[in-house]
Amino acid sequence: MSDAAKWQLLVLSVLLGGVIYLLAPVLTPFAIAALFAYLCDPLVDRLERLGLSRSLAVSMVFVLFILFWLLVLLILAPMLERQMGRLVEQLPRWIGYLQEAILPRLEQYTGFSLQRLDPGALLEVLRQHWQQAGGLAQSVLGGLSRSGMALLVWVANLLLLPVLVFYLLRDWDLLVERVRELLPRAIEPTVSRLARQSDEVLGAFLRGQLSVMLALGAIYAAGLMLVGIDLGLLIGLLAGLVSFIPYLGAIVGVGAGVVAALVQHGDLLHVVLVLAVFGIGQLIESFLLTPWLVGDRIGLHPVAVIFAIMAGGQLFGFFGVLLALPAAAVAMVLLRYAHERYTASQLYGRPEAEVAAPARPVAGEGDEGEAAADAEAGPG
Repeated sequence: MSDAAKWQLLVLSVLLGGVIYLLAPVLTPFAIAALFAYLCDPLVDRLERLGLSRSLAVSMVFVLFILFWLLVLLILAPMLERQMGRLVEQLPRWIGYLQEAILPRLEQYTGFSLQRLDPGALLEVLRQHWQQAGGLAQSVLGGLSRSGMALLVWVANLLLLPVLVFYLLRDWDLLVERVRELLPRAIEPTVSRLARQSDEVLGAFLRGQLSVMLALGAIYAAGLMLVGIDLGLLIGLLAGLVSFIPYLGAIVGVGAGVVAALVQHGDLLHVVLVLAVFGIGQLIESFLLTPWLVGDRIGLHPVAVIFAIMAGGQLFGFFGVLLALPAAAVAMVLLRYAHERYTASQLYGRPEAEVAAPARPVAGEGDEGEAAADAEAGPG
């Protein structure tokens, strides 16, 4: 590619990024719809290979997707509401146990004097924050109702989202092909190769890791409820949702589960049962869920995962935490390509000794090389 073409491509990329930045509020429902379409496209392709038409396969997947999430919300919402009520009721007991049993031992082992918590003051702080959150929500909804245009846009986006998901999912393969055809011919093979690798990595994370999180949440919640933990559903789902950070889900779940078992039952038997639940969950994740649903396509080291999440949270807050691992997966593909280019460049080069003293031919090859040279030189 010539220098002029590179400058043109750079200017075009900057202009495209500026347009996307300016139209970000309008593009939000399109981005959400594209995410849903990307997640559902492999299932549609599989149904299409079975002989169904693209439109029929899309319709089936779309209806199943909507029904699944409606059932999840209808079943989980009342149960989680009851769990939150139990948590509020048991919170003073949790704080009392921490102050009477845990903090004295920590002070004894560490030698530091730890400040005691006042359950009444903590509950009052929580109540005030809930009131502030309710006031904030009320003010936001009030402002939204006063702004007729904003309310109209919000409702329009909500109604537009299913339509966008359906049409993007139906024409997904066609849109990908059109984008590929628009790429400059000089960089099209490289961009297509990197896009395929990024698709494999993102697919492994978005579909595989989310499936692992949901499966772990179900395993932990069911196990804790079976061993008699009242807050088992809440603790299990929380441990499953944060399991995308290596070992954090198990640490959070074990800590909360052990405290809940001690506060509720006060014996070591239920503590051992809680530990057994999370131990079995970790074994299932390591030997079944992760190899089957994720495999080794992501290839991110646990240290790199933790760093990506911390960096994303530092730069972009909560949404940065959510997008950290997909962005890190794509960055890993680009870094691999950059490494390939670097090792093949003149900047990397070969060791000077290797250039000055080329390797000697092995036995037998020197005679053939000299004979070939003599044949090319001819009689002389």
